[in-house]
Amino acid sequence: MGRNVYQFTISTKEKQSFTNLDTYLKRALSDSGVNDGIMVVYCPHTTGAITINENADPDVKIDSHLGLNETFPNKTEYIYMEGNSDGHMKSSVIGASETLIIEDGSILLGTWQSVYFTEFDGPRTRTIYPACNGQ
Repeated sequence: MGRNVYQFTISTKEKQSFTNLDTYLKRALSDSGVNDGIMVVYCPHTTGAITINENADPDVKIDSHLGLNETFPNKTEYIYMEGNSDGHMKSSVIGASETLIIEDGSILLGTWQSVYFTEFDGPRTRTIYPACNGQ
């Protein structure tokens, strides 16, 4: 069996974006040799998050950011000196990781689902850690 914890970096180009991670995760799974088990996808960033969402219609990603911006606007009253308090709130709500089921050498996702890194304070270079465990 191969390595269990992987690392890759992505570069985001916008203040807010969704980056599809499916290709990276499939490569990590293939290298791990795990056929049945669990994959945890983690990002060690406080203004980015990992989520599972629709991969068919790009409007879902646009609407998601619009909704998050409405729920967590970047208010001038915030006192955090870096000016990205809204990104920290969005990251906390979405979360730093997702747990995925691995079955028969594949990541178990629904027909329309993909795994995304969500950027809330770009552009930046981000590190993602997928870890596989199983047989």
